[in-house]
Amino acid sequence: MTSSYKNVPPPAGTPAKSVHARFIPREEVQSFAAWSPGAIHGRRETDKPDAPPPPSAEQQRAALQAARQAGYQDGYRDGLVALEGFKQSFAAQMTSQIGTLLASFDAQIGALEVQMATALTQAATQLARQVVRSELTTNPELVAAVAREALANLLLSARHVTVQVHPDDMPLVAQGAADEIERRDARLVASSNVARGGCIVESDAGGIDADIETRWRRAAATLGDDKPLGAAAAASDVLTLRGATDESGAA
Repeated sequence: MTSSYKNVPPPAGTPAKSVHARFIPREEVQSFAAWSPGAIHGRRETDKPDAPPPPSAEQQRAALQAARQAGYQDGYRDGLVALEGFKQSFAAQMTSQIGTLLASFDAQIGALEVQMATALTQAATQLARQVVRSELTTNPELVAAVAREALANLLLSARHVTVQVHPDDMPLVAQGAADEIERRDARLVASSNVARGGCIVESDAGGIDADIETRWRRAAATLGDDKPLGAAAAASDVLTLRGATDESGAA
């Protein structure tokens, strides 16, 4: 319904009223609604925002491809880190094992070298012992050379010289070293304390021990053997000597 007096002017003499103070009769109100802050922006508070449109198939494929690429890169990076850690751990383990193996190998080689050196020394001294015995048997006149050498090494100022030899070597020394004995005015004496093949020279200026056993001990000591010349050969030494003899004969 429309008011019939909404445009009627006020009576004369009535002061003008502010437009904002004017009362609007209900009949003049065509429509109304409760005010809310959202109404300033053209929508009410009860209005819901529009839902975003669903992604297209192309967008879904692109998102899936991006996720796969990111996962591949992350997995590749983590794999490289794990591989590097494994390489370092494996290298450290192998280094430790190889070091232990080399140390054990060096120890075994050292022990083998000692065994070989000992066996070689025993074989060499046993062979030398057999050679000396053979020489004393086949060439007993060598004792004369031993006596001459001992007298030659005695001081020229020495007096009261005696040459002690084994009784069985007396004629050999008396004949083979006669000139040297006469020149030093020495006296030849038989003594069973002296082994065959050697002699002992004594004088007022000192003496020379050229006993064969003493000389053997001195020579064998340089090879680490302390067995006397008359020591019996061990079974292993005999086998070694036999093997060496067989090889020499075969050669």
